[in-house]
Amino acid sequence: MGISSKTIGLHGDTLQIAIMQTPAARELVVGYALTSKKAKSFLQPKLRGLARKKGILFVAIDQKRPLSDQGPFDIVLHKLTGREWQQLLEEYREAHPEVTVLDPPGAIEHLLNRQSMLQEVSELDLSDCHGRVGVPKQLFVNTDPSSIPAAVMRAGLSLPLVAKPLVAKSHELSLAYDPTSLTKLEPPLVLQEFVNHGGVLFKVYIVGDAIRVVRRFSLPNVDEGDLSNNAGVFRFPRVSCASANADDADLDPHVAELPPRPLLERLARELRRRLGLRLFNIDMIREHGTRDRFYVIDMNYFPGYGKMPGYEHVFTDFLLSLVQKEYKRRPSYSSFEG
Repeated sequence: MGISSKTIGLHGDTLQIAIMQTPAARELVVGYALTSKKAKSFLQPKLRGLARKKGILFVAIDQKRPLSDQGPFDIVLHKLTGREWQQLLEEYREAHPEVTVLDPPGAIEHLLNRQSMLQEVSELDLSDCHGRVGVPKQLFVNTDPSSIPAAVMRAGLSLPLVAKPLVAKSHELSLAYDPTSLTKLEPPLVLQEFVNHGGVLFKVYIVGDAIRVVRRFSLPNVDEGDLSNNAGVFRFPRVSCASANADDADLDPHVAELPPRPLLERLARELRRRLGLRLFNIDMIREHGTRDRFYVIDMNYFPGYGKMPGYEHVFTDFLLSLVQKEYKRRPSYSSFEG
């Protein structure tokens, strides 16, 4: 965007007006700092191809060089951890406030720790929005494994319990059926009451204001017979995956029905505001036997968008909207000189 000036006469005096010109059409440059695995799954040919047609250029960031020596960027897209990277990015944000960073490192930290991850959800009141959303009872454990059964009893949690690593870098989880099995777990971790949900999980993808939902197969219901006949710790690599897509399966309509759209929109809007994030997903379940009782069991920053149907259109539209909002915030003229 450039600035031009125009001088006009005004009864013998001159008035110079500095006018902000409309930005010339050019590529939108998105610098990305992703792991090689993340870059491969996200920057698929269909995304790159559509981005080129829309004038969006993805450029890899060299993490060994100062960010200010690279670019210039309109947007920085990243999913890296570590204090050194966070410090580099925060310094870059301060030096280049005109660049949109997706998302602020401090805000991302909130979703990397399962002790704090669901705190904002637990404080929401969405009872007037076509359903109720909560979180399962959970307990943070950072103690000797032999003391876990007593801690669980004091907290009033009911078996079976889902055990998840405290740091949300791993999707692994375990299901513990009896008190003895709790002593075999490895802290630090979060224990979460298992809620029967018909074996279906709703993966809610958030991309700015856009919301997309897919159904995934999940862990099956647990009944009294299962508790009596099972003992020990059962480990799972993850609760759901793209290959377990349930959108086309022949499911009980009461289980398969998606959460109400108004509820999802309100939930996403509140979490975007509270977390300060624009790229994340919510894992939701519906309590089996109910229609309007939902639980958020996990959240992830910058999830596997490549598994979301039509993600390339949603994401490129989102990137373009960020730049349009930035131009709207700028003044139509800069100054008057007389």
